[in-house]
Amino acid sequence: MKHRPPVPHVPDRPLDQLTSIKVKLASLIVGAVAITVFVFWFGVRILHVWPSIAGIVAAAVALVFVRRLARGMTSPLREMAEAAQAMAKGDYDQRVTATSNDEVGRLGVAFNQMAAELAETDRVRRDLVANVSHELRTPITALQAVLENIVDGVAEPDRETMVTMLAQVERLGRLVQQLLDLSRLESGTLALDKRQFEIEPMLDLALRETRLHAGDISLSVEIEPRPFSIDADDERLHQVVANLVANAVRHSPPDGHVIVRAIARPDGAQLEVIDDGPGIPAEEATRVFERFYRADSARSSRDGGSGLGLAIAQWIVELHGGDIRVENNEPHGCRMVVWIPGRMELHEPAAPSVPPAGAAPTAGTRKHAASSSDQSISLSERG
Repeated sequence: MKHRPPVPHVPDRPLDQLTSIKVKLASLIVGAVAITVFVFWFGVRILHVWPSIAGIVAAAVALVFVRRLARGMTSPLREMAEAAQAMAKGDYDQRVTATSNDEVGRLGVAFNQMAAELAETDRVRRDLVANVSHELRTPITALQAVLENIVDGVAEPDRETMVTMLAQVERLGRLVQQLLDLSRLESGTLALDKRQFEIEPMLDLALRETRLHAGDISLSVEIEPRPFSIDADDERLHQVVANLVANAVRHSPPDGHVIVRAIARPDGAQLEVIDDGPGIPAEEATRVFERFYRADSARSSRDGGSGLGLAIAQWIVELHGGDIRVENNEPHGCRMVVWIPGRMELHEPAAPSVPPAGAAPTAGTRKHAASSSDQSISLSERG
């Protein structure tokens, strides 16, 4: 698409300082009448020409005066008409010159903003098509190659081959589900089902699901100052936490540690997902929530990241009326902070169960520890 620079500033618009189109039209009428009367009087009384000739000359001078001033008033409208025709053909680079302070000038500013948003929407659409095509082609190509080898007798359909094919199918399924979720969120058809629910079991479930693919990465949950419940959509909030934890695991070192912290605030809940990975540069902190954006595209694609998880998380958080942001975790790592407004209810912590003397802890046993300094309860799960 050929880029066109913005329309240059057009001088010689003496009525631009007037803030109302009504005042401009009134000024044109008064000026035209005054010029007509003056030219007619000057021609008859001073130059002694025939009144008919003086009237014709006066009308011509008035028309030139009105045309010169009105041209500056209507030029933004003509530019908008030309830009609209270009937009209909897919060119969103044209802009109008909005120098006046009246309704037409404000319309020109709004038109330029709309054109910029349409250009950005068109760019996102093209990027979406390109990225979806790439993400779908990768697992489909792998599946096609394996199936062709099996059909041609080159490879046997053993368990390892079936596991590889299943992983690619699961990747396709996750991508399709994320696209469906994103489409429903953008169209506004996804309604929240808010209810009061315990925050700790929801976080615990998200971590247990992620642990299946976490390897040796340690996962833990912290609740501060004590267990609480919040009025929100538990299923969608679980989706937010699961996406954030999966993203943290994906960018953590093999022996890393991911912490999910829930903090009860007077006006809602603050959720934090903290990892000790490389972190996110400050200049990319706002872009990580764009669809298909990857801070490390090669690694995220190899590890199965589609670049949609954070975009979906942002949509769900904003649907709750909350906020999500990226912070750096010192000395290294990333901290994703989510604030969800809602009615809070604090609960008394459950007494930790004491195993029999001499009994060895089983795999996946939850360990509750109370800290007297910060009155926090930690629930840890280590794979």
